[in-house]
Amino acid sequence: MVIETKEEVLEKILSEKKPLCPHCDQEMNLWEVPPFSFSDGLGWGTPYLYICFNDECSLYVRGWDEIQENYAHNASCRCMCYPGTQKYECIPVFSPMGGQGQIIDDQVLAEQEALKQATKRGFEILTDAYIAKDGITVMRLLLDATEPARVRAKAAEMIGDIGSLEAIEPLRSIKFGNQIIQNNVDQSIGKIHERHFTRECPFCAEIIKKRSNICKHCGQDVAGR
Repeated sequence: MVIETKEEVLEKILSEKKPLCPHCDQEMNLWEVPPFSFSDGLGWGTPYLYICFNDECSLYVRGWDEIQENYAHNASCRCMCYPGTQKYECIPVFSPMGGQGQIIDDQVLAEQEALKQATKRGFEILTDAYIAKDGITVMRLLLDATEPARVRAKAAEMIGDIGSLEAIEPLRSIKFGNQIIQNNVDQSIGKIHERHFTRECPFCAEIIKKRSNICKHCGQDVAGR
């Protein structure tokens, strides 16, 4: 069984012609499925759908009156289609703007492409830096908040393999908002200590030799601690 990534699914969908709404014959909009589902809670089975956002669509126009009359709710329906199929269904909306935040327009696609290219460039830089044991470049990418999260997460992982003891202080002084990055950083700090046979003093947090009995910084007895 082949499992496609979200990016691969999107690329495949974009290579296909957009469907037309069977109710108004207008081109439908590509729509990113939100992280929650309606109805039975089983999800849509796809990260993207096509939805007709034509406010003059007959399904949408008459939907307001029909739902109000039959269910006493202020809502309507828009036509949706599963990509690559001729399977059309209705999706409820509760305002004229409902669902429009997930429309994937040209600007969104441009932003996604820019992110893709930035991620690719970041991984290329990391690969070269790893081969050259260039911990400074890896650290720079890790600490640069403008870099893609995937690049920073990989940098956080790599720094444990090639980082020096000097890398520990900036690593432990920053709390990363991304939990994956933070976990990788914590693991890398441990790996750097292992490679250099060091640890943190439990009293002053300065770096000391793993087998030290007395901390050379604060003078405390650290034997067995």
